[in-house]
Amino acid sequence: MGTEPPVVGTLSPSRASDFMTCALLYRFRVIDRIPERPSPAAVRGTIVHAVLERLFDLPAGERTLEAAESMLAPQWERLLDTEPELKELFGDEDELATWLADTRGLLKRYFSLEDPRHLEPARRELYVETVLDSGLQLRGYVDRLDVAPTGDVRIVDYKTGTAPSEIFEARALFQMKFYALVLWRLHGTIPRLLQLMYLGNGEVLRYEPEERELLATERKLLALWRAIERAMATGEWRPRPSRLCEWCDHQSRCPAFGGTPPPLPDIERLPASDSSDAELPSPRASIDVM
Repeated sequence: MGTEPPVVGTLSPSRASDFMTCALLYRFRVIDRIPERPSPAAVRGTIVHAVLERLFDLPAGERTLEAAESMLAPQWERLLDTEPELKELFGDEDELATWLADTRGLLKRYFSLEDPRHLEPARRELYVETVLDSGLQLRGYVDRLDVAPTGDVRIVDYKTGTAPSEIFEARALFQMKFYALVLWRLHGTIPRLLQLMYLGNGEVLRYEPEERELLATERKLLALWRAIERAMATGEWRPRPSRLCEWCDHQSRCPAFGGTPPPLPDIERLPASDSSDAELPSPRASIDVM
């Protein structure tokens, strides 16, 4: 077994996507670590993912919509125990009830897409991590990994929003190719299928990755990291205005909206982890699925 190269930096799918969206957004989240207000949509995603993960703890025959719905309130209470400020997201009990009803609707739509009674995922919320030959470390969490009797691997990701248009489909697949690249580098086998399940409108996007595409993804990630290093060296974190700015918490400090970014923290190199990876375990997890 060869020795891994020294780690020069770390990327997760979310932080790579941040930099592609807007270099200044990446800076605010990774370097400045400025807290952001949670949104009802983001919290809904957290709850739905928790319910779908725990649904597979039940015996196959008990994985019903009713069982999933019964987990919703306990998961919400569990989240409130750790983050009580989330209750302030809702003006009153009626608003909370409407939000919970919408969340139940996403669970119902999941059951219209597949029957969990006939599935046995190999892993759920799987932490994956690898270091490329360049020293760039890639890591993140895979929602679900299915392994067929033939050994073929399917990466499944739940999205609580709606499916993107064809124009933005490639961007949506970037995260999945990221995970496929990590698993390929770890095990030497390319996953057979990438599957994005959009619970917002009930669409499923399936894609069979090829070696050339994963190599292109690796090159793209290395180019992204070089761009991040240049921004770190020069202190130039340029905003990139887009429609996504409407949902950004940082407009008040963004030059594109007349704001002024805070002074850059005095650091010599990028933090070893970013906000999305704050809860990731330090040791490498064993991934015996192939």
